[in-house]
Amino acid sequence: MHFKDLNLDAKLLQAVEASGFSEPTEIQRQAIPVVLAGRDLMASAQTGTGKTAAFVLPALQQLLKPSTKNGKGPRVLVLTPTRELAMQVNDNIRQFSKFVKFSNGTVVGGMPYPPQMKMLRNPLDLLVATPGRLMDHMEQGRVDFSRLEVLILDEADRMLDMGFVDAVKMIAAATPGDRQTLLFSATLEGRVLKIAQQLLKNPAQIALAVNNERHKSIQQHVHHADSVNHKHDLLDHHLRNADMTQAVIFTATKRAADKLAKSLMAQGHKSAALHGDMSQNKRKRTVENMRHGKFRLLVATDVAARGLDIKGISHVINFDMPMVAEDYIHRIGRTGRAGASGNAISLIGPGDWDKLSAVERLTGQKLKREVVEGMEPTTPEPRGGRRPSGGGFKPKGKTYGKPRNGNGGPRRSASGNDRSSDERRAAPKDGKGGKPKFGKGKGRPSGKAPGSNKKRSGSRQARQHFPSGPMLG
Repeated sequence: MHFKDLNLDAKLLQAVEASGFSEPTEIQRQAIPVVLAGRDLMASAQTGTGKTAAFVLPALQQLLKPSTKNGKGPRVLVLTPTRELAMQVNDNIRQFSKFVKFSNGTVVGGMPYPPQMKMLRNPLDLLVATPGRLMDHMEQGRVDFSRLEVLILDEADRMLDMGFVDAVKMIAAATPGDRQTLLFSATLEGRVLKIAQQLLKNPAQIALAVNNERHKSIQQHVHHADSVNHKHDLLDHHLRNADMTQAVIFTATKRAADKLAKSLMAQGHKSAALHGDMSQNKRKRTVENMRHGKFRLLVATDVAARGLDIKGISHVINFDMPMVAEDYIHRIGRTGRAGASGNAISLIGPGDWDKLSAVERLTGQKLKREVVEGMEPTTPEPRGGRRPSGGGFKPKGKTYGKPRNGNGGPRRSASGNDRSSDERRAAPKDGKGGKPKFGKGKGRPSGKAPGSNKKRSGSRQARQHFPSGPMLG
């Protein structure tokens, strides 16, 4: 099948061809006809399969038809969990609309309000937004949804993980009831399935692969590490591998990402950090520098790397395992993209076994254990994935358990809050539904999701990665 077989407009096909594409991917082959037919859709597909084009192209096709409703607000709204993903979607929109004229823009956290306010006052065809910032504009009466035709929820699972379930419901409730709704997610189960049932009308379903069939092109394995020191040795071993062209290294906190990136730079590795405390411009420059080969290593947190699409990433290394098992799927999806092969390596310390067990339950497979000669673990793997209790087992010979600062054993890693300040605001959890009235003086209730305004300190977690004393490796 070719794109011309999908009944897309000639100008869109011209843009597709100019972008170097000729044959649609599986998600595009299945999703585009469904969307063009006007049906609601819920779909799951792994990253790097052309998922964004699967909804951008039919949305642009819809915009080629004149609107039948009065108003100046967006006809298509795309909700994404992070500003990085919003920018990526906006790039795809510009890429495929180069031969047609549409007005589009983004409303995301971490960016100034005045330009967004000015944009929302003008006629707009397509809007890409993050839930937190969009709600801020809605409560001030700046958003006109009177002519909205299509609502798209991209990476819905991540939006729910970030606490935006009620924001998504309220945004949907503020849009016309006859809209078309599209939902894309890494998984179609649990909370994602529940919200799909609430917001979509008789949707078509596309599930290209269940969790245990995803990422077949990615070689996945784990290393048992006795301590943080042991993790550093294992990381150094892999960084010396000539087959590693570029890699994304995931840490649990923003401060740990900064510390590790600086340490790797000091060791002669071209590296940079990517996390939510960086300005949008700096994050964009960092990604572009990585894309153009100025950096070999990118040390990132989950939120900042969401939607990251860089060709040539050969390895993903989990220095810390993710707190949410689904994030593992998104992390390793940074490699092995568009049919290429990749490698995903996880360093499992004393505090990571429960997280590894959660990943293995989600994927339905036990990840391969590998040992590096000369860096064998001296502690046993705990039964059932549980971390070993203190005391009892005392390894003989070389031990990685003794920390460099001598102040006790390795500490358990915890995830830091990596959202921008306005994105930490969660919508009220009243659960009553109904169509809210947004406007001046009619803001949403002040209720917040548990912990939504609590900022965890990264200092303790960062110290576990970088205790005082000489750096190993």
